[in-house]
Parts: sequence; structure tokens; C-alpha cells
Amino acid sequence: MLKGSNVPVPSTALRVELGWRSGPGVPDVDASALLLAGGKVRSDADFVFYNQPAHASGAVRHEGKRDEGGRVTDTLVVDLARVEPAIETVVLAASADGGTFAGVPDLYIEVREAARSTVVARFDSTGATVETAFVLGEFYRRQGAWKFRAVGQGYGSGLEGLATDYGITVDEPQQTAAVTTPAPVTTPAPVTTPAPVITPAPVTNPAPAPSAPPSAPPVRLTKVTLTKAAPSVSLTKQGGTSGALRVNLNWEMRKQFSGWGSKLGRAVAMHADLDLDLCALFELADGGKGVVQSLGNAFGALHQPPYIHLDGDDRTGAVASGENLTVNLDHQRDFRRILVFVTIYEGARSFADLNATVTLQPQHGAAIDFSLDECTVPSTVCALALITNTGSDLVVQREARYLVPERGVSPQRTVDHAYGWGMNWTPGRK
Repeated sequence: MLKGSNVPVPSTALRVELGWRSGPGVPDVDASALLLAGGKVRSDADFVFYNQPAHASGAVRHEGKRDEGGRVTDTLVVDLARVEPAIETVVLAASADGGTFAGVPDLYIEVREAARSTVVARFDSTGATVETAFVLGEFYRRQGAWKFRAVGQGYGSGLEGLATDYGITVDEPQQTAAVTTPAPVTTPAPVTTPAPVITPAPVTNPAPAPSAPPSAPPVRLTKVTLTKAAPSVSLTKQGGTSGALRVNLNWEMRKQFSGWGSKLGRAVAMHADLDLDLCALFELADGGKGVVQSLGNAFGALHQPPYIHLDGDDRTGAVASGENLTVNLDHQRDFRRILVFVTIYEGARSFADLNATVTLQPQHGAAIDFSLDECTVPSTVCALALITNTGSDLVVQREARYLVPERGVSPQRTVDHAYGWGMNWTPGRK
């Protein structure tokens, strides 16, 4: 498509893929969407991005990134049939983190029908210079039908400038002003002349001013990516010590194509049934220990010990679903430590060729994410993240540690031994 052109799109579930080519020095890019009524959002809830990944209506959902051999995509799912009648436009945007779009090669936006993966529209963005955010496209209503327009409007003020332009209230950390000691105040000598006595006029009670409805907290654009060089972050400093902490594991196999008669073809068929299980070892402040996992139906509980709940058992690896585990941070004082790990239940002998991302999304505070390193050992269990309560701080530590069980030793017992949990294990089944 050319910039400014438009095409009709079906009023159904669509996958919006933002793509580019990664490499040394290439900034990270994030997809986002804004739902507009009269050219502005109705509230900050109409902004869908990495820290607010789903709209309340279910019409827009941020799925996240995939990296396949240097080709990176960030995906939004937009169900136009669920867009509320008041919404006229769904803006599709991109923002660069760590540079400008001049350093982002092969940037494009592509719209596909979610069910059949048929390409509906594609716009390749070229000629960027100093822009740090772009409106690449938009869905808009015309006479009850939806169309997609290629926009290509750039911003030099990043995601914050783009968001505020559409009415979003942004709360970004500011530098703390230096605290200065005020100069001493000299108290004047008392005046000997008595002040005149003024008789007050009769007071009439004014009508009370209407109270403004409580406003929602502003949107935080900050995000945290953990790496080997910077493997930990304080949830306390991020303001994420209450509410629900959602832990998501999503994955996909690095696809290889071959004839089904070959060994490689059989390997691909085997991985199609890959079943990964997200689990958590916990140690409570009272000394209680245990595990949350689908094996043995030990799904945990959110409002009673262990205050950890496994949502279900997923085999797709999709970002929107994947494996999800929720921690109730309102009971953070009841925790000493939580180790989130993943095991292979069936479908593969190791994590080799697995492309996985871990995201921890506090209800309050910035999202925390990291990717798993390439697995080069015959591992069937990987320690993902360790959450530790030090008494004064709640810290998330990136582990991304592949472990190799000894013959006859379960993955759970292996991770227990590696982290000194000291539990007794018996065989279990789903």
C-alpha cells in the first residue's frame, strides 16, 4: 500500500503484525493501539501496549514479540466485531526504544485475517530520520464498515509524545529535585498597637463544590528487560508490590522444513505436540514449602496459602495464552521466595530450538520481560525467575538456567536440589 491509501477489511478478528529486521545497534520496537472517539481516547484504558496488554472490551490485545532468525515481529490482535459503537478509529502505532527509526531496517505493518492468515493489507514504512514513534496505520469506520488506512505519521517525542497527543495521561519517572534547607525565618518584634477588632459579617454556607470523580492513575510507559548484564529488578522501587503479578511463558519452535520421511521431519512432527508446564516452588514466611504445577492438579490458590495460582495447562505457546501463573502480592509478607520454572512434560527431549519469552506483569508498575538463552544441553527443566522477599525489598532475578536431570531423577527434584528447597517428591500424573 501507498501512504494515505485505504482498503476495506472484514469486521472480524485480525492479526496486526509490526515487523522489522534486528541486528547490532538496531533499537527495540514496540507495537501499540489507541481506541479513539472523536479523535481522542475516552480514558487511559483505551491505550493498549506492553504495560496494558488488553482492552476491557476484548477488541484489542497485545500479544508480544517473536524473533525468528533476526526477523522480529510484535503483534496485536484486533477483533473489529467487538469494538464498541462509540469508537470510530483504532490507531496502530510503533515506538522505538534506544534510538530512532532511521536505525530500524525493513519496518512494515501487515494486517491478516486471524483465522486463515490471509494478508489483507501491508504498508512498508521507509525514509525515517529522527522519528522515535510512528502511526503506521489505522482502522476506521465508514457507513458501518471498517477500512484500513496506511498513515506513516512520525513523531520525534517517542511513545510518550504520541500517547499524550491522543489524550493519554503519562506518568514517567522524573528526576528528584534537590532538597534545600529553607533559610531561617526572622520573627518580627511584637507590635504594641492593638489591632482593630472587626466584627465579622454573618456567614452564609456556600453550596458545596461538586467533587470530581476519582481519577485513574496515569499510564506508565517504563518497561524493564532483564539481561545477563542486568539480571535483577526491585519490584518495590517499581511500585509493583500489591495486586496481582501475572507470569506468562510463551514459546514457539524454530521451524525447520523437510520431508516427512526424514529424521528432521519426524523431529518437527514430534515438536508439534510439545507440552511445557509452568511451575513454581514456594517457601512461605512460616517455613511452609510446596510446588504449584499442573502435575497432580496442584494448581494452588490465590486468596489462601500459597497465594499462587496456575491458570491452566496450555500446549500452544501463544503469547495471549501460553502458560500463566498469578501471584497475589497483597500477601507478599507471607513469602520468602518463589522460584518459577518450566518443565517439558512431553513432545521433546530438551529445550533445543525453543524460542521462549518470560513476562512478569505486576498490576502496578512496569512490565518485566526477558528471553531464554539458546539451550545447548539435554535439559528438560529450566529455572526462569526467582522472586525473593528480603524484608525490605521484593526482588525479581532472571535465572534462565537450563538444568540436566540425572538418570531416573525428575525435573522437579532436579530444580529443588539446584536451589536447596529440600522437599520430598513422589511420582505424579496430569
